[in-house]
Amino acid sequence: QRVLLVGEGNFSFAAALCGTAGTRIVATCYESEEEASGRGGAAENLERLREGGAEVLFSVDCGKLKDYFLPENREFDRIYFNFPHCGRKAGVVKNRELLARFFRSAADVLAEDGEVHVALCNGQGGTPADQPRREWHNSWQIVAMAAGAGFILSNVHPFKAEAIQGYQCTGYRSQDKTFCVAGALNHVFTRSTPRAEFTPRSCRIELERREVSFQVPQVLVDKINRGFLDRNSNHPVRTVKEKLSAELSQAFPVRETDSCLSLLHQGHLNGVCHSNVFWISLSPEVAASTEEKPNGLTNTLSFSHVEFGGDTDQNGLVSVEERCHVSNRYCLRPSLLPSAQAIVERGAFIPGTLHVLSGPVFRQCLISPHSMPVFHEMLCVCAVNRGSEDSCIQMLATNIKASIDSLHQTVSASRLDISLQEATNFETAELNDFAAFESQLSEIQYFICMETESSGSSEKGSCVGIIRTALYELGSREVVAVFASLNLDLLAMLLCGVPDWRMLWTPDTRFLHQFPRGQLRLFKSFSLYPPSYVHDVSFWLPDGEQFDEVAFHTVARQVSGEAVASIQLLDSFQQAETGRRSLCYRLTFQCWDRALSCQEAAEMQLLFRKEIEHRLAVTLR
Repeated sequence: QRVLLVGEGNFSFAAALCGTAGTRIVATCYESEEEASGRGGAAENLERLREGGAEVLFSVDCGKLKDYFLPENREFDRIYFNFPHCGRKAGVVKNRELLARFFRSAADVLAEDGEVHVALCNGQGGTPADQPRREWHNSWQIVAMAAGAGFILSNVHPFKAEAIQGYQCTGYRSQDKTFCVAGALNHVFTRSTPRAEFTPRSCRIELERREVSFQVPQVLVDKINRGFLDRNSNHPVRTVKEKLSAELSQAFPVRETDSCLSLLHQGHLNGVCHSNVFWISLSPEVAASTEEKPNGLTNTLSFSHVEFGGDTDQNGLVSVEERCHVSNRYCLRPSLLPSAQAIVERGAFIPGTLHVLSGPVFRQCLISPHSMPVFHEMLCVCAVNRGSEDSCIQMLATNIKASIDSLHQTVSASRLDISLQEATNFETAELNDFAAFESQLSEIQYFICMETESSGSSEKGSCVGIIRTALYELGSREVVAVFASLNLDLLAMLLCGVPDWRMLWTPDTRFLHQFPRGQLRLFKSFSLYPPSYVHDVSFWLPDGEQFDEVAFHTVARQVSGEAVASIQLLDSFQQAETGRRSLCYRLTFQCWDRALSCQEAAEMQLLFRKEIEHRLAVTLR
C-alpha cells in the first residue's frame, strides 16, 4: 500500500510506520527541511525513514497535494493527517476551512477505494463519538467539511498514541505546548458514491395486446426495474420474501404467481386519494422493440431517454382539471390487490392453495424514514368455502408470525414483538403510511404489527402487513378469499436494523456486500453521523384551493434526489382581513448513503422554492 502522511511534525508517526510489510511511505511536512530538522528527535526519525526507503517531502501545502506528485504517482491507498491546526489562536472557522481545503486536495490523490485518516483532539470533530460532545457551531464539523469533497465518515475509533512505538505528539510547528491527545479520535473517511443525475426515461410495455410507452415519473427513474426479487439477487428484500414463502409452504400448498402481473392499473381505485398514486400518460402505439426485456418487471420491454410532455408532469402529479377524467387514465400499480382479486374472480385458483404474488408497487406519500414511494409487496391469497375463513385467517397469521420470528432469530437475539391486532383497535392517526393506504383500498380485518428494540415504533408497533377478506359468488357456490399483504421492504428494514428506506435503494455496493446470498444480517452503516442541514420555507396558498401536501413532498423528493429526510409543518397562519392562509415548513436535508454538503443542500432549497411556486401556484414569502 502507498501511504501518504500529511503535516508531519517531528516525523515520529512516519518512523513508527516505516518498515511495515507491504507499505511504501511518503511523509510530508509543511515546513522547510531546515525548520523541520531542528525539532527534537526529527533528525533521527528522518534518517530512519530514508534508510527504510521512505520518501520525504518538505514545504508541502495540504491544500495542494496534487502539485507535488506526477499523475502516475497520485493514487495513495491511505492518507494520514494527524492533529491538523492553523496555528496560534486560530478559531474553529479557520480550522474548518483548513479541513475543507485538505479534503478537496486529498480527493485528487486518493485511490478509488482508499481511506483518509484524520486524528483530532477530543471534542473538535463535533460527532457523537466525542465525549463530551461540543455544540455543533463550536466544533470543526469534520463530517460536513469532508462531505464537501465527496467523503463520508466510515469509521471512528480512539487514537491510541501510547500504542504507536516512538510516537511523540508535537504542537503546532513543534511549539512547546503539545496537543492534548487524551481522548483523541481517528476519523476514517472513504469516497461517497456521487450524486446521480437522472435523465428522463421512457418505458415500453405490452398492454392489451398492443405496445405502448410512458414516461417514468422522475422520482422513480432510479428505482424502476431494479430487480430486487430476481432469481440471482442477494438483496435482503428477496431473502425475506424467499424465506417467508419457504416457511408458509410448510403449512399451505404454495403457488407463485408473478409473471403475468401488469405494471399499470387503469382508472381510479375506489376510496384511494388521487394524489397517492403516480398517474402516467400513454404515448401512441409504437413499433415493436427488438431489445431484450429487462429483468424484474416481466411486462417491461425497454427503456429509453425522453423529454417530458403530456398531461402529467414528471412526478406523476395530475392537475385539478384532469382529476375529473381519470376513468380512462393509467397509473403505476399502487397495489397487487386488484391482480389477486382478478385471480379469484376468474376462478383461477385451487381451493386451499396459497397463491403468492410479489413485485414492486408505487405510492406517492409523505417523506419519512419508513414511508416509501416504491416498495415490494408480497400478497398471499387463499380462497376457502364460506364459514372456513376464520380458521384460515388464524392459520395464515400464525404462520406469518412464526416465519417473521424465525427470520428475526437468524439476525439478532434482541427482543421482537409481533402481533395480530384487530383493525377496529386503531385510530387513523396511529397508522403508518403503508397501513393508511391499505385502509383506502378496502376494509381491513387485522393488522400485523412488529416492534423490535431498535425500531422506535409506537406502543402498537409498526404495521408490516394487513389481512382482509372478501366474499365472492362463483356459480352456485360462495367462497371467501383471505388476502394477506406484507411490506417486504419494511420487514427487511426492521429485521436488519436499516434506519432509512433510502438505504435499500443505494447504488453503493457496500450495502449489498453485507448480505451474502440467502442470508440476513444486522446492517452496519458505512456512513456514520451524516450531517443534516435545516431550511425553512413559508408561502401563501392560492385562494380557494386545497393544499396538496403529498404533491409538496413529491416535489421535494424530485429536486433533492431523495436528499430530504423529513418535512415538518412549523406554522399555519390565516390573515384575518383577507382570509389568506400561509404555511411554514421546515425541511431537513440528510443522506444516509452518500456525502451531502452544505452548499448542495442550499442549492436544493433554492430550486425547491422555485419549483413549488411554479407547480403548486403558491406565493413565496
